[in-house]
Parts: sequence; structure tokens; C-alpha cells
Amino acid sequence: MIFALIGNQNSGKTTLFNQLTGSNQRVGNFPGVTVERKEGIIKGHKEATVVDLPGIYSISPYSNEEIVTRDFLLKSRPDAIINIVDATNIERNLYLTLQLIELEIPMVLALNMMDEVRSNGNTIDIKGLQTELGIPVVPISAVKNEGITELVDKALLVIEKQRKPKILDFCTGAVHRTIHAVAHLIEDHAEKIGVPRRFAATKLVEGDDIMQEALKLSENEIDMIAHSVTEMETDLGIDREAALADMRYNFIEKLCQNNVVKTGKSKEHERSILIDKLLTHKYFAIPTFLLIMLTIFWLTFDVIGQRISDLLSLGIDNLTGLVDTMLANYGLNPVVHSLVIDGIFAGVGSVLSFIPIIVTLFFFLSILEDSGYMARIAFVMDKLLRKIGLSGRSVVPMLIGFGCSVPAIMSTRTLSSDRDRKMTILLTPFMSCSAKLPIYAV
Repeated sequence: MIFALIGNQNSGKTTLFNQLTGSNQRVGNFPGVTVERKEGIIKGHKEATVVDLPGIYSISPYSNEEIVTRDFLLKSRPDAIINIVDATNIERNLYLTLQLIELEIPMVLALNMMDEVRSNGNTIDIKGLQTELGIPVVPISAVKNEGITELVDKALLVIEKQRKPKILDFCTGAVHRTIHAVAHLIEDHAEKIGVPRRFAATKLVEGDDIMQEALKLSENEIDMIAHSVTEMETDLGIDREAALADMRYNFIEKLCQNNVVKTGKSKEHERSILIDKLLTHKYFAIPTFLLIMLTIFWLTFDVIGQRISDLLSLGIDNLTGLVDTMLANYGLNPVVHSLVIDGIFAGVGSVLSFIPIIVTLFFFLSILEDSGYMARIAFVMDKLLRKIGLSGRSVVPMLIGFGCSVPAIMSTRTLSSDRDRKMTILLTPFMSCSAKLPIYAV
């Protein structure tokens, strides 16, 4: 039995995966892409494997992560989906859930961080959610290992009983009319490639070229779909993607009104909003960013990193001198002596002396990443970087480039656009890492 573990980024997916599998994990890459693939055997159930798919927000083929998840769901067809949702931010997380339901694969919703919901004085009607979504819902806390056993039992049960989502239709009005017209038109095409017609129709209405190509539609059918979509856009006064987003969010809004009671406010959330006011402020955001980066560079290239590097260089010099004396006393062949001292010790030693600086910089950058500051910087820098044809997310690889270009270029795989990735890869080597400073000096 194969379970696909899917959820938004920062929804607790990795924590849940670790709780489910313990040490029974394997890590590799998905075929053809450099996106990490983790899979493991569920503790106590040798017959059940869970595959941890990349964190995504929708099943649209824009980023590598979304393409990997979509291909796995449509081509590998897992036996069931475990969809993890952040209960403290349920409105945003359920957008992906509605798309997954359209795939008609047996599915369980893991409502994570329920301990935080309770501590904030809020409540969620689990039975109400189950009824309106048509799938089993299990409240859990992945961090505290609460509800994991019940989640596994429910997941195994949906496979055993082959319980597919009971409710697939969330649309109304013009969107409803268009999706159903397209679904009827492409029914036989979808059946041939083994894709649920509702999912295929929704993707075509969104303007998904990959789905259109896979279905092998005739010119006449493409024209009929385009005509239906144009009618829908005219009726609603918005474009196709916005129309489908509105359809899903309207359903989610009603769902949350009926089943989610928010009486208290999260202290963490309120604190986050106050910090955001400064970190994403129109005038103070960039000066704050420059101040933080200058502090990090000062600590890296002077106070911490450089001093550790100097100590390491001193240690390497002392070791080189000791080995040099020992080899001279031994009477080793001059050529081999030169190879060891001038080649290995001088060559490798000079590279090793850079490591403390790189490690120190990455330590501080990882703190910025884990604290959520990098996401705020991406937001702030987006407008500026758009002027040179990049998105705000490109700022992260470029910052890492100050430490080392290799991991910086590797980190560009998180960028959603292929063009952004290539542009960032070309620009990143121009960031001044410590290895380039001697070249400037020369």
C-alpha cells in the first residue's frame, strides 16, 4: 500500500512523516528532477509505505515541486492520500484539499496543530468538516504525537474499503455550467488516459496546456472549450484562473463559517503581525534588511568566521611544519615530499581555511530562513527584482552566493519559474564570496 503525504509548506508535513516512519526512511531524488524524494515504511505496518511529496499550494504545473506531485498522483496513482492541513490557517490550506478531492483517490484529512487551536480558545467541528468535504478528518498534533495512531487506522481503512471522496462538486453559477459542459465533452478522452473527468475539466478551464496535450483533443473540441470559458469570463467579469480561485474560496469561506469558531487570537499570530509591520514596511524594510545583512557579514568576516578561520590556518601551518620536518628527517624522495607538502597540505589547507567562514554565514542564513525572515525579504524585494526580470524569491540564492556559489545555484531549484531559475543561476556567480576577494585584490 502506498500513501502520498501532501500538504502546504510549513504545515508540519515533515514532522508527521517522521512520526509515521521513525527511522524507516529512504531519501533520494524524483526521476528527472532535483527535488528530494523521501519515503518510508509506517511504523508497525510493514505493508504500508508513505511517500513525502514536496510542499505545494496547488496542483498547477508551474514549479518543479508541483510537477513532481502532480505526476506522482496521476501516473503512479497512490492507493490513498494523507492530506495534512494547518488547523491554525485552515482557510488557506483547504484550497489544495479541494483540488486533491477532484482526483477521486481515497483520502484522509489530517488536521494538524489542533493543540494550538485549543490553546487559542478556538474550536473546529470535525464531524461537520467530514460531512461537507465527504472525506474522513482526523485531528492531530504531529509535534506532540497526538492522534497519529487514529490517523494511520483511518488511512488503512479508506484503502481497505476503497472510500473515495463522496463530494466532488464545489462550484456554482457560471463556473458550474462551464466545468460540467467541459467534463461532458472530454469524458471519453479522460477515461482513455485514466484521469478523473472532473479534475481534467477543471484543469482545462484553468488553461492547463499539459492537460490539453495529454487528452489529445481535436481542434473543434478545443474551440468549444475556449467558447465556454469565454462565456464564463464574460458573465463573471474576471479571468478563468480568478473565477476558479473564487469558486474554491467561496466554498471554503462557507465551510469555515459553519464549522470553525474563532473566539481567541493567537498571541504568536499577533506578534507576527507586529513584526511584519516593521520588516515589510514601505520605508523601513530595506534599511532593516541592510542592517541585518551588515551585522551578519561583520560577524562572519570579522568577529566569528574570520577568527575561527585564522585559528584553523594556524593549526594547518603548524601541522604542515611538523609533517615537513618528519618527512625531511625520514629522507623521503623530494618529488613525493613536494607533492605532500606543496600539493596536499598547501592546496587542501588553503581550501579548508575558507570553511569556517562559509559555515558561519550559512548558520546565520539558516536562522533567517527558519525564522521566516527570508520569506518577508522575498516579498519586500519582489518589486525591485521584477525590474530585472526576477521574482523576490531569487534574493535567497543570491544571498547564499555570498557564502558559496555552489549551494546558491543548487538552491535555485525552489524557484517556481524555469526562466527565473536560469536567470538566477547566471547572476549568482557574480555575488562576491570570500574565494573571489583574492582575485579582486590581484
